[in-house]
Amino acid sequence: MTTDLATFAAERGVRYFMISFTDLFGGQRAKLVPAQAIAEMQEDGAGFAGFATWLDMTPAHPDMLAVPDPASVIQLPWKPEVAWVAANPVMEGAEVAQAPRNVLRRLIAEAAGQGMHVKTGVEAEYFLLSPDGSEISDQYDTAAKPCYDQQAVMRRYDVVREICDYMLDLGWEPYQNDHEDANGQFEMNWAFDDALATADKHSFFKFMVKSVAEAHGFRATFMPKPIEGLTGNGCHTHVSVWDAPGDAARTNVFAADPAPGSPTAELGLSDKGRAFLGGIMQHAAAMTAITNPTVNSYKRINAPVTLSGATWAPNTVTWSGNNRTHMVRLPGPGRFELRLPDGAANPYLLQAVIIAAGLDGIATGADPGKRHDIDMYAEGHKVRGAAKLPLNMLDALRAYDRDRTLKEAMGAEFSEAFLKLKHAEWDSFVSHFSRWEKEHTLDI
Repeated sequence: MTTDLATFAAERGVRYFMISFTDLFGGQRAKLVPAQAIAEMQEDGAGFAGFATWLDMTPAHPDMLAVPDPASVIQLPWKPEVAWVAANPVMEGAEVAQAPRNVLRRLIAEAAGQGMHVKTGVEAEYFLLSPDGSEISDQYDTAAKPCYDQQAVMRRYDVVREICDYMLDLGWEPYQNDHEDANGQFEMNWAFDDALATADKHSFFKFMVKSVAEAHGFRATFMPKPIEGLTGNGCHTHVSVWDAPGDAARTNVFAADPAPGSPTAELGLSDKGRAFLGGIMQHAAAMTAITNPTVNSYKRINAPVTLSGATWAPNTVTWSGNNRTHMVRLPGPGRFELRLPDGAANPYLLQAVIIAAGLDGIATGADPGKRHDIDMYAEGHKVRGAAKLPLNMLDALRAYDRDRTLKEAMGAEFSEAFLKLKHAEWDSFVSHFSRWEKEHTLDI
């Protein structure tokens, strides 16, 4: 049954709705709509000029209408007179094919047509910094190994508790909060869900964390590597596939009994799950353009050893059992964890590219290759033949451009727009004159 947003507002005392969509760079764009106007907006959408956001449009394009998806509506726990609702961009009656939420919805429908419903959970790490972003917010958070530091997490208890309380109120089933591996870094986990619901929650989580942090006088960032020498912000994603969506009676397709002798048999991953994983492995280099979408991303996945002793990020396309030094680990039966994505990943494109790669893996019976159980940080040089992840954003974009199968699966219009805008971003970066250049080459 579709939620009527006007009724939702009347019953809950909502005065305004934030009709929100996410652009190609992960920017959240919204219009604040009074509740008195929401009935019309629910039908027709709120108007935007697409060129004014990071979409591949010109000022001559007609209005882009963001049509709210009432199933996604969330009343802001910290400002209950406002409700947030994710929207699907349309233009002249047709869905905008390059819009990230539309890309994801199309791939979810494609998977559902094959009897597969992807469920995911994300671990969105973030830092709490000073308001200007120049340093971590806690001057006493200086330990070389600060992960799980109970004193440090309690010094930021008010922020963490407030966010977790809100997730509890929203029914997200949060189950643990901790200080992460870098000074000033935190992680908060909630229950996995259908891919679109996870993407909406992930998008809202970033908005919520930043809002709560600002209210406490801090600045929250999901930037992949905000502080040199410290562990970066990952966005590890747990993936499983089921034969029915939501809370319906369902079976985990990835947990079916694998064929005897299969390399994943002892790990509890089915043959279909193995093929899905094979798709991830085969498309990993191209996926990186989306899972690690910024110049800064490659300072995380190609980082030297950090203060804590490990980057906790992969730089090689390998998979393992319950071993966090690989790009993919299988921590338990019926699922795997992709450790490649970082905090800059677009919540919708992250889910979309996982589905796209996995579906291709199933279609082709992809082999994920040899399983490795070594410590990749200490013994990675012993692995022969495993592909390396891109060294920088340009390499990642080129890998994506070469991967015709993945580009087609993500959609021609999306891929063309994404590559065009991201190449322009790279050009902007390399044309920037940095302080490093003067320090190292002024006297040559």
